Amino acid sequence: MRIDYTKGQNVQPHTFRSSRQSGVSGKRVMLVFPPDWYPSKPYLSLPTLTAFLRRAGHRVAQKDVNLEMYDWFFSENCLQLVFEKIPKQLERLKTVSRDPGYSHEVLKLQQSLNECTDPYITMLARKAETAKTIVRSQEFYNVDKLEWAMSVFREVMQVISLVYAPARICIPPMETDLGYKLFISSDILDAVEDKQVNVYRDVYNHILKPAIEEEKPDVIGISIVLSQQLFSSMTFCSMIKEDFPGIHITIGGNTVTRLRDVLPESSNLFSLFDTVIMHEGETAFLQLINAIGTDRDFSTIPNLIYKNCNGIYTSTVTTAEDMARLPPPDFDGLPLDKYFVPDKILSYLATRGCYWGKCEFCDHGEGYTAGYRTKNIDQIIEDINYLKNRYQVTHFHFPDESYPPALFKKLTKKLIEADLHIVWSTHLRFEESLLDNGVWETAEEAGCKFLHMGFETGSERVLRLMGKATKTEQIQQSLELSSMHGVWNHVMGFFGFPGETYEDARSSMQFLENNKEHVHSIGFGTFDLTKYSPVIKSAEKFGVTYNKNPEWDLALDYYFTVKNGLGIEEAERVLGEFEHNHYKGWDLKIYIREYLFLYVSHFGTNKLTFLQLRSNMMPPQ
Repeated sequence: MRIDYTKGQNVQPHTFRSSRQSGVSGKRVMLVFPPDWYPSKPYLSLPTLTAFLRRAGHRVAQKDVNLEMYDWFFSENCLQLVFEKIPKQLERLKTVSRDPGYSHEVLKLQQSLNECTDPYITMLARKAETAKTIVRSQEFYNVDKLEWAMSVFREVMQVISLVYAPARICIPPMETDLGYKLFISSDILDAVEDKQVNVYRDVYNHILKPAIEEEKPDVIGISIVLSQQLFSSMTFCSMIKEDFPGIHITIGGNTVTRLRDVLPESSNLFSLFDTVIMHEGETAFLQLINAIGTDRDFSTIPNLIYKNCNGIYTSTVTTAEDMARLPPPDFDGLPLDKYFVPDKILSYLATRGCYWGKCEFCDHGEGYTAGYRTKNIDQIIEDINYLKNRYQVTHFHFPDESYPPALFKKLTKKLIEADLHIVWSTHLRFEESLLDNGVWETAEEAGCKFLHMGFETGSERVLRLMGKATKTEQIQQSLELSSMHGVWNHVMGFFGFPGETYEDARSSMQFLENNKEHVHSIGFGTFDLTKYSPVIKSAEKFGVTYNKNPEWDLALDYYFTVKNGLGIEEAERVLGEFEHNHYKGWDLKIYIREYLFLYVSHFGTNKLTFLQLRSNMMPPQ
């Protein structure tokens, strides 16, 4: 991520005023986290906004619809609804089967639907409830039982998919496919109205609509983190507008911020909601809530895209938060015991932005209007201690872009001094200043159990091209030190950075193979040319030619070609080669990172060979 600090020139200093102080009566606000996301812990956007708005005197109900959707999916209630939909789906298929091009697939679907008898659905519902019990109890730590539970979840999703076919509804959720393109606004609008494939219409009716009727909010805010969530979010917006036209709907989040240039041009999509909040949301959302129902000019509200009778406009005022003035996240009202884990995991963010900010492939800085900021270490420890005691939790994820080395060392020492006895995971760069055994002895004592490491590549030439400023020797030493002190190293990388050759890619493969004892799991892909990345801003320098398809108005990355090195298709082949030939110890029975973190914490070691894949799988006794 390379931060453009000029974006912060219009930053306004934040002076906190409660709704009571400003003469505005407290409003009812509902915050919604939409599908699809794995339901292992609360996403931090809702608790962060909730704390800020409640402090200002507003009544906030936070609704993790994603979590409640999966809890509902794996229940007798949902599977009974699926069973009731089967006759209608079979009737629809009679018409579809007249098209010869669809006959084979339709026949398979009909056969599968006919196999979904009442006894089978009843049995599957019992298995689903057992599976939920496993992932929420200490049975979770029996990997065979956990593996069985995950297979039941997949079986349930396959059955649910039958009645929404040709859609495919999946767990993990990133594999869900409604048959429409996320990067075309007209496709999203069509998906919203498609009652056959759009499972989120039923999710709205069974989960969100009853909550709205009960809470009667004045304002609803929807946090959209991934493009995948656009289908559910826009479905919810449309149906809320139809059922509750008086509620003001605003959307925000990472994906929305990256679409800020095209949303004002997408009037049909914008008709589903009222406002958009870009970048950081606390001050902007609070000012918006306070302004609704008054004569305040929305153009004076920071980070806002809004509409009036004349069109859609973007505010020229921006704001960034003073970290020292932000309260700790407020998880009150979220059903913490319903998440699919046996031990609660909470997230806490001590910094915003990236202290490094020079990686040529990274556009994470687009989420902010100012550069790197942090709370001071005493405030961080105070907040963590508060969250630990308030929610009776000892497992934390610190999802900072990359934890700064100096702050990392302060954190580990202060956690020990405060005698907090927590276990935690975070994201870290390979830094020379961390190559000291004493650093990792302290980190181990402080409860550091799992690290997400931005490895990217094992080629020093490509590391220089990327702006990483790391060397393979220090990467190797860092992996050895953290592993030696019980940390599970999850290493992330990709193939196909502009200019990378096959020989460079082989260097990455060989490096990881040579260090497999200290690399415990991997997450690899291919390079994406994202719309705000430094590479795209310096395309000529990197020998990149890219194409923007005007019909793909919501695209967040582009097809490209390179002058030298691996192209997109070649990088995909290299990734396939790596996946086929890599160290088999990285093929794990469970791959959800929160689950791996819990296993390392529970067993107290990163030597968990029983997590490696094997063929036999027994049901729970």
